Amino acid sequence: MKVNLNHLSNEPTQKGVEILSIGTELLLGNIVNTNSQWIAEQLSSLGLNHFRQSTVGDNSARISDLVKEISSRSNLLITTGGLGPTPDDLTTEAIAKSFNVPIYEKPYLWDEIKQKLRNTKLNNDTSSLRKQCFFPKDAKIINNPRGTAPGMIWEPIKGFTILTFPGVPSELKAMWNDSAFDFIKKNFSDGYVFFSNTIKFSGIGESNITEKIDDILKLKNPTVAPYANLGEVKIRITAKAKNESEAKILIKPVKEKLKNEFSEFIFGENDDNLASVLIKKLLQKKETLVFAESCTGGLLSSSITSISGSSKVFKGGIIAYSNELKKSLLDIPENQLKKFGAVSKEVAETMAINIKQKLEADWAISISGIAGPSGGNQEKPVGLVYISIAGPENHITNIKKFFNPNRNRNEIQRLSVNLCLNSLRLILLSRGK
Repeated sequence: MKVNLNHLSNEPTQKGVEILSIGTELLLGNIVNTNSQWIAEQLSSLGLNHFRQSTVGDNSARISDLVKEISSRSNLLITTGGLGPTPDDLTTEAIAKSFNVPIYEKPYLWDEIKQKLRNTKLNNDTSSLRKQCFFPKDAKIINNPRGTAPGMIWEPIKGFTILTFPGVPSELKAMWNDSAFDFIKKNFSDGYVFFSNTIKFSGIGESNITEKIDDILKLKNPTVAPYANLGEVKIRITAKAKNESEAKILIKPVKEKLKNEFSEFIFGENDDNLASVLIKKLLQKKETLVFAESCTGGLLSSSITSISGSSKVFKGGIIAYSNELKKSLLDIPENQLKKFGAVSKEVAETMAINIKQKLEADWAISISGIAGPSGGNQEKPVGLVYISIAGPENHITNIKKFFNPNRNRNEIQRLSVNLCLNSLRLILLSRGK
């Protein structure tokens, strides 16, 4: 399939946009910076492709220096954090200092803050909040409907605009939706939008995919980018167009090429995961599922029950970590455990057959392995996993897998869960043909 490389060759010039997150707690790793991700998604919906994200601590000089630097290369800067009442909330003052501009109190903001706090416990001591009322003289204020710290829209020099927001995600989102979105769309958007579609793969490595799609990886619009997660590969296709419908038209031939080339390995799109896809397939077939887990310790069951509607197909499971529980709850013969060991094809198969019969389900998955870091030996090293899937008509599928022993315990467990879910997905797919 030939894909056109020349879409939208006359599109308007892209303005430079940057995101600056302010807060020492971000640098220390005390909190996860979800604000930058959310802002990036909003910018994409406006057709604005930002080129850089930065994070700086609560230090006035460093904030000032960085803002000045950004002003030399970008048209729009969006900041989050540092607008509160505490001594380390320095954003507005530091930004003003970048351009040698004083800040002044806007009295009406103080009246609004006192009104917001009238019925709160903080009403007796609000003096520290007054610093939130100081801005450069010509700054436009972004109202904060969820908190006391307003933001600003300020153009300190011609061609460079700054929008400031608090670090509290709920306040940022409310202020963005109330004021910032329309302002940015009117003043910075070129009328185009970005729209992305993510295709998800399991059972194949990133390099195996990319070597077969070298042609589409070179596309300019839509762009195609691979991402590898633990046990999963994503291909994100992003198109820039006048609207979402036109973007989908650009994306369609790329999706078709991927599906033709990798049909067996593609399990879903966008927000799909292996568990949600598996539940959907079982619902369609009106079939039920149970688990017998050892080395995953309930992680397999958790992956299914995290999906809404899973109760319609998932009946339950047994976590039989010790040999004693394998014997008493799953009826594994003691001589089988002694002869083959708990981590073996024979025991895994018996676990699957017995749990299916006990809980009266259409499908059963059992898993037993060595997740490490200890417990392995030369014959059965860390990373060895046995999976057995029992289905209708007593169909049994056995899988032996060696995961890289350099993986940590959590990674081996998560990879084992992915293998279980994807293996049953492929079985259901083959039965549907």
